[in-house]
Amino acid sequence: MKFVKSIIVPLITSVSMIAAVPLVSADTFKMALGDAAGGTQWELGQKFQTLLSEKTGGKTTVDLFPNGQLGNEQDTVNNASMGILDFSVLAINNVTPFSPSVGLLTMPYVILSPEEAKTLTQGKIGQQLVQNTINDAGVRIVGWAYSGFRVLTNSKRPIESLSDLKGLVIRVPRNEIMMSTYQAWGVNPTPMAWSETFTGLQLGVVDGQDNPYITIDAMKFNEVQKYVTNIRYIFSIEPLIISESVFQAQKPAMQAIILEAGKEATEHSYAFLLESEDKIKKSLVAKGMVISTPSNGEKEWIDVATKTVWPKFYDSIGGKVKLDEALATLGRTTN
Repeated sequence: MKFVKSIIVPLITSVSMIAAVPLVSADTFKMALGDAAGGTQWELGQKFQTLLSEKTGGKTTVDLFPNGQLGNEQDTVNNASMGILDFSVLAINNVTPFSPSVGLLTMPYVILSPEEAKTLTQGKIGQQLVQNTINDAGVRIVGWAYSGFRVLTNSKRPIESLSDLKGLVIRVPRNEIMMSTYQAWGVNPTPMAWSETFTGLQLGVVDGQDNPYITIDAMKFNEVQKYVTNIRYIFSIEPLIISESVFQAQKPAMQAIILEAGKEATEHSYAFLLESEDKIKKSLVAKGMVISTPSNGEKEWIDVATKTVWPKFYDSIGGKVKLDEALATLGRTTN
């Protein structure tokens, strides 16, 4: 929260006069996408683009800018908060630095299925997180993309136990919860910008990374990674955000259309995941990737992460009560 404000305060006076007129009156919005075309972000963005055009009789369009063309994902949050970017689709972990409570959705092993991801994001808890993000970061979540679990890939060997991780250099985003999880597993993770990840894997600067199957396929990681381990530590959720200042500048009818299009695009994203993930896994195997599953049902991975990592981040997500509320919603409890 402080980070966002420290940037907004000195810049907003110089930016607002330039940005306000085109953003309020323009019939074309810009949407940033962190991933390449073909992935979950692109699918959500395209669906939203189509719906917004249909619902406004073709009067409103959305231009998509994939593969980080408008800056890295955290930059797009900051730019949207200042009103100089309309929309962005990005990984939830890149919203967390601006609105810490959404870190609830990146706590390891809180979400254990696509259904649970949908339950949390589209229910009461999701509504709370939307409001928190408006208050903290000046951006509004209007849709959710569901990408599946972040599975682990590497170029060295099959990984089935935590001991197999020893010696591997794993790329992670600059996210404290994710870094802390790998540290608990005995790995010294290497934070690396998303735009540098493919090259880092290709050159052997890092041995592995984690992302959903859909992202692995879209980014062609099969060209630089051979082994996949089916872990479920984080279900990848990628919100569609709009600048709150841009949203408030719209007429009520347009605001309603944006929210409706976001809801329908969210449903489309969920269906897309269920329809495509198995096909993508088979395609990656056909391209030479080897998929393995952790022994003993991932028990040691879960035990270490939940007992070591969860307590460290209770305060940042709003207290243990927030985690308890999420688990109760899913029919589970903390230990």
